[in-house]
Parts: sequence; C-alpha cells; structure tokens
Amino acid sequence: MTAEAPPTVATGNSQDTASPTSGVRAWMSRHPLAAYAVRRFGLYLVELWGALTIAFFFFRLMPGDPIQTLIQSLQQNYIYNQQASAEIIARYRAEFGLDGNLLSQYLVYMKKLILHGDLGPSLISYPTPAQDVILRSLPWTIGLLGISAVLAWILGLALGAVAGWRRGKLGSRIMTNLSIALSHVPFFFVALILVYIFAYSLGWLPARSAYDSNINPGFSPAFIGSLLKYGLLPGLSIVLIGTFGWILSTRMLMVPVLGEDYLVYAEAKGLKPWRILTRYALRNCYLPQVTAFGISLGFIFNGNVLVEQLFNYPGLGTTLVTAIQQLDFNTILGVTDIAIFSVLTAVLLLDLLLPLLDPRVKYWK
Repeated sequence: MTAEAPPTVATGNSQDTASPTSGVRAWMSRHPLAAYAVRRFGLYLVELWGALTIAFFFFRLMPGDPIQTLIQSLQQNYIYNQQASAEIIARYRAEFGLDGNLLSQYLVYMKKLILHGDLGPSLISYPTPAQDVILRSLPWTIGLLGISAVLAWILGLALGAVAGWRRGKLGSRIMTNLSIALSHVPFFFVALILVYIFAYSLGWLPARSAYDSNINPGFSPAFIGSLLKYGLLPGLSIVLIGTFGWILSTRMLMVPVLGEDYLVYAEAKGLKPWRILTRYALRNCYLPQVTAFGISLGFIFNGNVLVEQLFNYPGLGTTLVTAIQQLDFNTILGVTDIAIFSVLTAVLLLDLLLPLLDPRVKYWK
C-alpha cells in the first residue's frame, strides 16, 4: 500500500497576507511618504474640527447676554434711552448668530467659517467684522511675541549646550542655578521690574504703547526705530524668562549624550572640542527642541496676555481681554480658533519634517 498525502484545505491566508497590486492601498504601499502625509493630514482635519467644535460650545454656554451688552453700549454712546424693541433685538441676534437653538447656531457658524472665513460682527468694534479686528492685532503679536520666542529659543539652545558641555565649571553652575531660579518666574513680574528700573527710575525707555503717537505709521526709519524702542521692554521680559527655560531643557538633553561612544571616537580622532559640540553632541539635542519650539509657537500669545495689558500693547492678548469683558463671543472664538489652528498646524508640520531631519524617525507603514 502506498501512503497518500492528506488533502490540503485552502484557507485564503495567502490572499490576506499578499499585498494588493492595484488600487489606493497598492499606491500607498509603494509611496510610504505620501501615505504618511495623507494619513497625518486626515488626522489633522479631524483634530481641527473637534477642537473648533468644543471651543464653540464652550463659549456659547457661558452665562451672559452679549446683545444686552451691545444695547447698553449703544445707549451710552449715542444717548439712546428708549427701550429697544423686539424687532431690533431679533435683528441683532440674527446678525450675531445667536438666534435659533444651539445646534442651528453651530451649523451656521461652521458654514460661514469654513466657506467664507466669516466670524461675524465684532461687539467691541461694531459693525466691524471680528476677523478684521483680529487681523489688525495679529501682526503686533507676531512681531513682538513671535520674534521674542525665536530669540529666546536660539539663545537658550546655545547657552544650554555650552552649560551641558562644560558641566562642573563655575560658569556652567552659575548659569544652571540662575535658570532653575528664574525659569518659572511669570513674564509679567519680570516686566514690572524692567518697567520700574528702565522706565520710571532711569527714564531710558517708554513704559506703555507700541510706538510714538507723534510718528505716522509706515516703513520709515523713524517709525521702525520707535517700534524697536517701545517693544524692547516687553520683548526683553519674554526673552529673559524664555531663555532660562530653554537653557534647562537643552542642558538636560546634552549631559546624557556626552558619554556616548561616538563622541569618544570623535575626540580620539583629534577633532576640536567646538566641532564635536556643534556637529555631533548638539545635533542629537536640537531635534527634541525643534519639536518643543514648534509647539510653543502656537502659544505665543497664551500666558503673555498680562504683558500686553501691562504695556498697553495692541496685540491679540489685549483684544482677547477686551472681548471677554464685553462678552464678544465672535472675537473670543476667533482668537481661540487662531490659537487652535496655530498649535495643530505646528504639530502637523513637525510630524512631516522630523523624518526628513532625523533618519531615525520612520514614516508610517
């Protein structure tokens, strides 16, 4: 008798494990970079929609009636003492997107925001659209806080790398202890000290406003010099505290790298210490700092509101405080939407750029 092989049963696993040869999945498997970008961008859109939705419902559920605030403002400014009629109130509610139930308000708001970029009228500058009020304040915030954040990051990265590289030295210990003591001091507290010293005691720098009111705004040397003079104190308060924070984080990343074998090998080859620091040690430290800096750019005006208030600086922080005081929901939502968009966009760009900066970061498969 001859033994026969047992019959085999086709389970279809070969078809499941085999990669597709055509269609979207096949194209994405052949282009991992594009597949990674598409997946990440889709996740970005979902996160953006969810964050904007939460912000809308959060502010619309706040107590208070912005229409009554507007009516009171009109009465004060235009000596309008008559009781506003129901028709006028209804027209204002429709104009500000406050008529109907909460769901209908949300749908109308998202439709205007997505299709037209319209936030509705601003209560603090009625009938000017809220997006125009925000766009007038946005360059001041970017010019002051954005540049200050970049300077603080560059200085903190450089000084932190030196402090970690020369750990144990007197200068490194002094810098580290100062950073620990001052990195968590609020911006506005440092701003108050700077104002007292340089504005009131010495009289070298102005204490309030963004430029000299006697100079016409424009691209003239006088106006640019006035901008730098008036922005020095608020910018310096942000740069000082921000720099100390970046020094600590960079030093923390630098110290564990110093014992790596590739640094010992580079030193044995006779490379100069400065070259080893900048080309080898610092290269493995700045990648996490790039990620942290990109995220922090989305918060350039969060936490610095009091600095703008203290110096009467016409930025987004001042606009936000004024809008909250008058229950201007459209302007509040607009500023919040910009913050949400900035943070999520910064994270998206970092996720797309980090695999190009560091080959150890792999794309999704």
